[in-house]
Amino acid sequence: MATVYILFSENLNAFYTGSCLNMEQRFIDHLTHKFIDSFTSKASDWVIFLSIDNLEYQQARNIEKHIKSMKSKKYIISLKNYPDLVNKLTHRFL
Repeated sequence: MATVYILFSENLNAFYTGSCLNMEQRFIDHLTHKFIDSFTSKASDWVIFLSIDNLEYQQARNIEKHIKSMKSKKYIISLKNYPDLVNKLTHRFL
């Protein structure tokens, strides 16, 4: 099963949205700067802000793409504050 995740860096005051099949390993990859030229390599204080688990892979990719297309910190914060929004997303992209 796949996961959509949103990381937050206080140092950058920025969010990063991604999707993966193994959240634990992917988070370690971000923290250890495995992806040298990636956005997440700019900071070392990433925390998991939100994760949406137990998704089909294509569903996770579509949700990730949708969140990124919104280009909105307010939207990301709303996803955390209003779980019904997450439920609507998961059903929308079945």
